[in-house]
Amino acid sequence: MQPQIQTMDYKRIVAVTGLPGLYEAISSKGDGAVVRSLDDQSTKFVSSRVHNLSHLESIEVYTTRENVSLADVFTAMKNSQTSLPDAKDNKAVKQYFEAVYPDLDFDRVYSSDMKKMVKWYEVLEKNNVDYTAKPEEEQAVEEPVTETVATEEPAPKKTKSKVKATAEAKEETVATEEKPKKTARKKKTEE
Repeated sequence: MQPQIQTMDYKRIVAVTGLPGLYEAISSKGDGAVVRSLDDQSTKFVSSRVHNLSHLESIEVYTTRENVSLADVFTAMKNSQTSLPDAKDNKAVKQYFEAVYPDLDFDRVYSSDMKKMVKWYEVLEKNNVDYTAKPEEEQAVEEPVTETVATEEPAPKKTKSKVKATAEAKEETVATEEKPKKTARKKKTEE
């Protein structure tokens, strides 16, 4: 019986401005957050006055088509048979992404960004972080939307009549306000 390898939740993985590497957000406070480094497992408090946290799941990458999530690029890197380049070699990193993800917009994705993606990918793989989308999560997101839409159908009928009444009231107010302005202009031009 093999021991089961525990995976970290990709939703909790963040990049912290001004600090190298990736972190797991443990808890948040009003003035910052407590994070754990994925490199050395040290825990520290990062102040929101000094640092910004960027959740990896919210980062998008420019492509020649529509933007894609960073997880999509990581998935392509994982599925590729091409070995990872040395993150210090700009030319090798660009050639790697040209082979692995040719839709990347190389005019807007800088070599520093590509280097960061290579480093982050290595850290995620080392820490067994599952960044692939799970079908259960996609279904869970879709189900409440259909329920919400079904419960909101009768509401627009009431709001439409209120909107019409409000619009008519505004038109009457505007019409009465415009008349005095017109007469005031006539008096000024006559004098």
